[in-house]
Amino acid sequence: MKNLARLENYKKLYGLFFAPVLATVVYLIPLDLNRDAHIVLSIMVFCLIFWLTEVVPLSITALTGVTLAVIFGVVSIKKAFLSLGHPVLILFIGSFLIAQAMTKHGLDKRFALQLLTKDIFLNSPIRVIIGFSLISFLLSMWVSNTATTAMLLPLVLGVIDTFRKNHIKGIRTFAIFSLLSIAYSASIGGVTTLIGTPTNLIGVGFLKDEGYDIDFLHWIVIASPISFTMFVILMIYIRFKIRSFSFDKKQVKKIFLNEKKKLPRISPGEINTLFVFILVATLWILPGLANLVGNEVAYKFLKSHIPESVVALLGGILLFLLPVDFKNFKGTLEVEDLKRLDWDAILLFGGGIALGKLIIETRLAEYIGRKISSVVSPEYFVIFLLILIVSMIFMTEISSNTATTVTFVPIIIGILKEMGIDIFYPVVAIVIAASFAFMLPIATPPNAIIYGSGFIRITTMAKTGFILNILGSAVILTYIILYMR
Repeated sequence: MKNLARLENYKKLYGLFFAPVLATVVYLIPLDLNRDAHIVLSIMVFCLIFWLTEVVPLSITALTGVTLAVIFGVVSIKKAFLSLGHPVLILFIGSFLIAQAMTKHGLDKRFALQLLTKDIFLNSPIRVIIGFSLISFLLSMWVSNTATTAMLLPLVLGVIDTFRKNHIKGIRTFAIFSLLSIAYSASIGGVTTLIGTPTNLIGVGFLKDEGYDIDFLHWIVIASPISFTMFVILMIYIRFKIRSFSFDKKQVKKIFLNEKKKLPRISPGEINTLFVFILVATLWILPGLANLVGNEVAYKFLKSHIPESVVALLGGILLFLLPVDFKNFKGTLEVEDLKRLDWDAILLFGGGIALGKLIIETRLAEYIGRKISSVVSPEYFVIFLLILIVSMIFMTEISSNTATTVTFVPIIIGILKEMGIDIFYPVVAIVIAASFAFMLPIATPPNAIIYGSGFIRITTMAKTGFILNILGSAVILTYIILYMR
């Protein structure tokens, strides 16, 4: 642990030194760029090094980048921080509040145990893993993949411990792949809905700024075939890996039933949270349904009066208003719950979108796009798109997927525009790819959580993750090409 802490300190010191030095070098290099674009390029280099070395929290780096842009006269203070009021940021906050209520009152755990005690998931080892993975996949559409994995980890470890006590042969293999399955399923499931992962909202934020209107249902229609196909591939792969393992069905059922018995009676907090969740999900999907049946009047009314961000905020407000204790008027959520929100992700999004806009508005994205499009022919677009997808997946193995998306999506938009290619589906591909990093513990919080269990070696995760990274790239590319045609 001491060596790890020392390594982290060295990493931060290197970042603190190299970020300003390399940013200055980039600015001094003569480029055929306008002054503002040149400054923004230097700021991006500075931020990239800070993000990679994590000198300060990711959100502070994003805000530092915008602050530097104001100091150097690239943008006015009035325009610089407008993104902190971006509608997608409001959607972030509202959805985080709903997820917080689910975790606080145990609605997610109740849902998990209700599903796991069904006989269909207890007849074989792979079915147990499918049970855990399906819960992880479904919950991470609405709750953070970190919270989902942390909630399922003790249940999985309980099953593993029982098998170990009964000296069941092959338990280590089962332990490794059952743990990997919940982490990977959480990452895969998160791409299915707009609120499943911050990168989805960031991508949609950039697309909306470019004039593309994408609603909640529209995203599900596009992303769910990709996420479900990847989930099926993951289960087939794990089935192959644990083919020689078997257990006593009664033992497993006993574990889940014992956990289920520990659950208290359904509380007012759970009822309130479930009500708000159903209300919000319905209002999110309604505009898409109106659009689907061709009712343009209803669609425009719903989009203008109850957009997704307002619906999410309304859900969050209701959770503070709906009481769990009438006598003391204690809300489903309280002021303390606000402190537990992922403010780092929220501020990173606000600062990141501001930086992304500067990349586009100063025409830096156009400049980079022009340089790259001059050597990449549109005839080889499929190969180019595959390179972008694979690059995004492997970049997010070593850096924050949110920070990487914030940095590279505006640049990719510039490249695609210069190539004369519609940006919509390629941007969706890049955004989804940002959630498909499976190789390293540092790639995603779910990977880090299960690595901390002590059952998984980094070489095993890297080997398994590499195969899934490649398969994931192929799945994304296949669907995006089909959509584009």
